Amino acid sequence: MIDYDLLVEKYHKLGITDLPTRDMIKTEEEIEGIREAGRINTLVLDEVSKHIRAGISTDDINDIVHKKTLELGGIPAPLNYEGFPKSVCTSVNDAVCHGIPSKNQILKNGDIINVDCTTIYNGYYGDASRMFLIGACSDVAKDICKVTKEALDLCLKEIKPYSRLRDIGYIIEKYCKAHGYSVVHEIGGHGVGKDFHEDPFVYHFGKKGTGMVLFPGMVFTIEPMVNEGSRRVFLDASNDWTIYTDDGGLSAQWEYTLVMTETGLEILSY
Repeated sequence: MIDYDLLVEKYHKLGITDLPTRDMIKTEEEIEGIREAGRINTLVLDEVSKHIRAGISTDDINDIVHKKTLELGGIPAPLNYEGFPKSVCTSVNDAVCHGIPSKNQILKNGDIINVDCTTIYNGYYGDASRMFLIGACSDVAKDICKVTKEALDLCLKEIKPYSRLRDIGYIIEKYCKAHGYSVVHEIGGHGVGKDFHEDPFVYHFGKKGTGMVLFPGMVFTIEPMVNEGSRRVFLDASNDWTIYTDDGGLSAQWEYTLVMTETGLEILSY
């Protein structure tokens, strides 16, 4: 593990003060707990992948997630979180995030859907989301899902210990813009592990070389939300949860829980 006080002293001498607080650095025991929660969370998403198809409702997906999570000894973190009524978020087509599963929302050929799953296991949290293509999808639908995941995976290659937090957003937005897409600014990744949402906030846009220094032991999500057209979004006033693209274009998101190690980012849930 790192010598936190020594690192802080070193950066302060360089005039750099945007540093993680001590409680953002997880112990080896805590990382193992988060890793196990992440493993179970990944298994739940694997179960969704076996059953998701045209003709099922988003509430059917909720049932799969809820049942599998409990079967594996976990707790679905979204259920009743700040009043959220379901065990998973299901965001279809122009829904950017926080879609609420419904018996009336039936998946159809050509849809894209983000399934965002968070599991509590022995008090630790694992958080990840995946995009699913339902049947024969348009070229744009396939491409936006592909590019969004590529942007996330590019961060894994380029972000190293002692990189800066806004480097993540710089990499993501540059890559997505080069492919003709926009990145949502209002919503980002977050610290995770001992709670659902922890510091720091992880921006998916930003200036290279700025922001908090990333120390080994930090655990956080990267979860870019990428839009087909404008980056502008709005909150559905009917439920105060679901966020949609302002122009009705498609949106895609992928999310990993990651730990910064001495050599780079390690995926704990995907």
